[in-house]
Amino acid sequence: MLHGTEILTSAQMRATEAAAIASGTVTDARLMERAGRTVADQIRLRWPEPGRATVLCGPGNNGGDGYVIAHHLHRAGWQVSVSGMRGKAAGAAGDAAERWLQSGPIRPLQTVTTLPDQGVIVDAIFGTGLTRAPVGDLARILRLLSKVDLRDRIVAVDCPSGLCLDTGTFLGDGAQAGLTVAFDSPKPGHLIADGPTACGKLVVADIGLKDWRQGDPAGVRTTAPLDATTGRWLAKLHGKGHKFAHGSALVIAGGPGSGGAARLSARAALRTGAGLVTICPTLYAMPEHAGPPDALMRRPVDGSADLERLLQDDRIGGVCLGPGCGVSRAQSLLKPLLASGRPAMLDADAITALAQDSAPALHAHCVLTPHMGEFARIQPDLADSLSGKDGQPAISKLDAARQAAQRMNAVIVLKGPDTVIAAPTGAVRVHSAYDIPWLATAGAGDVLSGIITGLLARGLPAFEAACMGVTLHASAARRFGPGLIADDLPDQLPGVIRDLID
Repeated sequence: MLHGTEILTSAQMRATEAAAIASGTVTDARLMERAGRTVADQIRLRWPEPGRATVLCGPGNNGGDGYVIAHHLHRAGWQVSVSGMRGKAAGAAGDAAERWLQSGPIRPLQTVTTLPDQGVIVDAIFGTGLTRAPVGDLARILRLLSKVDLRDRIVAVDCPSGLCLDTGTFLGDGAQAGLTVAFDSPKPGHLIADGPTACGKLVVADIGLKDWRQGDPAGVRTTAPLDATTGRWLAKLHGKGHKFAHGSALVIAGGPGSGGAARLSARAALRTGAGLVTICPTLYAMPEHAGPPDALMRRPVDGSADLERLLQDDRIGGVCLGPGCGVSRAQSLLKPLLASGRPAMLDADAITALAQDSAPALHAHCVLTPHMGEFARIQPDLADSLSGKDGQPAISKLDAARQAAQRMNAVIVLKGPDTVIAAPTGAVRVHSAYDIPWLATAGAGDVLSGIITGLLARGLPAFEAACMGVTLHASAARRFGPGLIADDLPDQLPGVIRDLID
């Protein structure tokens, strides 16, 4: 997982390259040479002994990179065959094609009907500029590259051909790569939707564009790493000894028979370091919460008046509403909670309650953690736009989360193996968890809600709490490994924190 790395859209990447070339300090040909040589070096790192390589070159600069790759592999002793669209290659790409012709022929790409049984296959057909589905012979070739049994031998330049690097979705058929080498910065499509699976191992190579990078002023990045400084703060190694100095959290539970989700949240808030955590079921459900952990406080909340009285305690720094709460109960408690202005973690039934017309307005100290089904309830038009319904072009998960955060004036954590965290300011973070499929288990979202609640109670701003919470949650799942159930996650948190400071 890339940590704290800036993400550029395709348009921003093109603007970065244009700015670098306009500066007069680098040329298009020089950038192509750096990119192609870098990919060739990555191939040689992965396959140290020279072998056979088939390079497929498209009509644009991505194809030009392919000719440069072929040149460097040939010089390193590889047996290289090249198929390309020489007549359509212009500028630096055309020059690269002409240089390759001094070493070997260029077969027409359109005539490729089979792929070799052995050796590396370099996919340099389409890169960041693809905006529509390929057709004809190129579509047929992409179908060949989509075969799963080939993917370990396919190296993609920029991205697997056919993948839209802004949305992470395929425009028709597309290649599946074992290794993808991107340049300067990851793009959204590398990290969301189909991208992580299609790209295989992602390497982001520096080709000298940093000084001209055209990033997003609001900041679109991958989530920051957990480091020793974070670990010391989480471990309370700053001399504040009183429990209320580390925050007090409320977790609102539901009625009889529905307390498990809230207990998962409460345990997670405790393990995240909140000094005091109180679980608040209905009066008749109180006996269900008499068991461990004994560190958990219990107090009944039967209605809005009870919650209003509790929230008069200024020491309460975070409230979790939704897991196992019940929709009607969550709706009745939303008004006093939001009116208090306290940092609020809203999930599950609270999100469903928000979708109802009578739901009160949110504020910037709120965090919502919807999965895609819940997101469709609170932002149906954006959910439709993710799949390009009604003839409209699809938008990316990043754009959908950002627009929802700005509309709702709250932090949105749009969950999935590609979790996107968006703030009302426009800041966006991405966390990829494709490497931990065992995290997809019942109750894992309740634990995430509890982690974020604990961080809110400890005084972290909503966006920072959401970003750190997502990273802690994933780290706990990685630490445990396959076989994980949600009950295991809170107990992994002390180990995650301890590992940071050891």
